[in-house]
Amino acid sequence: MKQNILHAIFFDKFNNWNEFVEENKKRIRKVAVKEVEKFRDCGDITKGFKLFVCEGCHDTKLVPFRCKGRFCPTCSVGESQKWSELLDQDLYHVIHRHVIFTIDEGLRTIFLKYHREKLLKGLMDEAAGIMLSYFKKKRIQPGIIAALHTFGSQLEFNPHVHMVVTMGGVTKDGRWETYDYLPYAMLRKYWQNAVLKLIRRVLNRREKRDVQHLLQNAYKKNADGFYVHAPKRSRTKLKGLLLYISRYMNRGPIAVNRIRMYDGETVMFTYHDKRTNTKETKIMGTKEFIGALIRHIPDEQFKMIRRYGVYSRRIKTLKKKMLEIYQEKVEKLLVNAQKLIRTKTWDKRIDEIFGENPLKCSCCGNYYEYMGMSVSQKGHLTIKYAKNKDARRYMEEEIAKIEKETFRNKQKQAKEEIFETVRFDWEKQCQLYLSKVWD
Repeated sequence: MKQNILHAIFFDKFNNWNEFVEENKKRIRKVAVKEVEKFRDCGDITKGFKLFVCEGCHDTKLVPFRCKGRFCPTCSVGESQKWSELLDQDLYHVIHRHVIFTIDEGLRTIFLKYHREKLLKGLMDEAAGIMLSYFKKKRIQPGIIAALHTFGSQLEFNPHVHMVVTMGGVTKDGRWETYDYLPYAMLRKYWQNAVLKLIRRVLNRREKRDVQHLLQNAYKKNADGFYVHAPKRSRTKLKGLLLYISRYMNRGPIAVNRIRMYDGETVMFTYHDKRTNTKETKIMGTKEFIGALIRHIPDEQFKMIRRYGVYSRRIKTLKKKMLEIYQEKVEKLLVNAQKLIRTKTWDKRIDEIFGENPLKCSCCGNYYEYMGMSVSQKGHLTIKYAKNKDARRYMEEEIAKIEKETFRNKQKQAKEEIFETVRFDWEKQCQLYLSKVWD
């Protein structure tokens, strides 16, 4: 059982999460409650486990299930959830650019408050549409992979679109034509108009009346708030670009190591201020902090990554056939993204971070073998799979131990002890300070 400071903020003795839900019953989204509750049970052995047995000395190991949720900052499957669609596709071995579309700061609350899912999807579609329209004038169709980000460094709601765009595209006769120029000023103006039209198209009459002043300010007073940015040098290697984007996209709103202090009532965390290029500190109340975090949880089944142009699933097969002639002339036009960004298993990730493979036995040096699985059903553990009779017998014995009240009480006590260690104690710190002063 490994708890972090985020678990303490949500679930320790102060019951911050339960109180937050109680105070915001009508406003909180169901998907947010669902994801946080999954995070609560992440790594809890009473909710299920996998059995591993050493091939050499027959030592046993129980590995609890992870929550596999979008909210959990440490869940090992976060990478595969967000990038699985990308990894099983082929990308063209051509020059790509990382292009970013941002919106006016005054419009952010509209995307949070009104028709969230429709507006955020529209934001991605409009950004891709601008790039497709621009390349269409050059009589080519590019490939675009768009990814949505909703948070800024201070946990503010800041929806913006990251895109991987091919610098060139397919012509009508099936040739690949390179085109390496993006007119930022013109694209920015198109982007501004597209976002404002999107909002007016989605909102109803009453809603548009409520936000009219925000739309006017964004149009007349802050044209620079709509920003289109890409590196000046476009000859970025595809592998490096994809690895960078994957690391950027596969993190939650805040890394646990950025949270510097939690005392039960307040949370202090660090962030990088891009305007001053300095490291700053921000303090929030626990309820405010929780609210700021959960608003970035995506809606149910919402796709944070989408494809357009020659990377669209609908026309991908056709475009591959059209490029067969060009494939003969240029070596490795198609590159398999799965080979570039192969999703690592949980044991390999732990091995890379800590230099120790969790499935390698410390007693004899052999490796643990998967032998069975137990899951929670109606509040009790049941065996879902056992490789043999010995595995089943062992799991039955372990389940009996875990189901005992004494075991659960020990688990609860151990969890609270962990929470106590990560929680900042002002009284204790004052005593330490005063003792040093008097000494």
